[in-house]
Amino acid sequence: MRVNADFSDRAIVHTDRLEWQPSPMMGVDRRMLDRIGGEVARATSIVRYAPGSAFSEHTHSGGEEFIVLEGTFQDEHGDYPAGTYVRNPPTTHHIPRADDGCTIFVKLWQFDPEDRNQFDLDMGKVALEQVKEGVSSATLHADEREVVVLLRLDPGAHHSVGDTGGAELLVLEGELKIAGEAMQRHDWLRLPKGDRADLLAGPQGARIWMKTGHLAHVREPQAA
Repeated sequence: MRVNADFSDRAIVHTDRLEWQPSPMMGVDRRMLDRIGGEVARATSIVRYAPGSAFSEHTHSGGEEFIVLEGTFQDEHGDYPAGTYVRNPPTTHHIPRADDGCTIFVKLWQFDPEDRNQFDLDMGKVALEQVKEGVSSATLHADEREVVVLLRLDPGAHHSVGDTGGAELLVLEGELKIAGEAMQRHDWLRLPKGDRADLLAGPQGARIWMKTGHLAHVREPQAA
């Protein structure tokens, strides 16, 4: 399966316009943002767990990172409420579930194979620093391959984003305009290597999760 698999093109996805697609597990559905592969895939998705749903135990051979967008995600290691950012590098394993239901933004098979940096953090408690008037930022993760940040744009603020190694962003709250096109809560943008986009925050401002540099290292998944 290939969804938005040409990484030389800019991709914008308004996620609320996508149909939910069933996963192999009862009660777990997904909206595919980009994907290369079948059930073992390099993938970026919005995944919805119905109350009481779960996945069987599995190992993340290519790594997994996710943001809890709504509800509480759970596994045998703990509970992760909305606003939690989690990185599970290659070789980690768990049994995910959602007793009361949840929705997450998740990326699979996009880690350095040698990465072993596992952590979770509450993005609501991260200290933001002003980078220019109307724009604040906090680094969530950084290594030689990629940088992950949380951005806050005040109402009407402008900000240019992009990187020689590509970029992508997810609107967590608020609204943006990019080249006149509105992006709202949970909409997703991917910029190819070297591309740039000028963001304009709407009247409520915007909170944005953004990753840069990683598209210089696109690799296809390997079956377990």
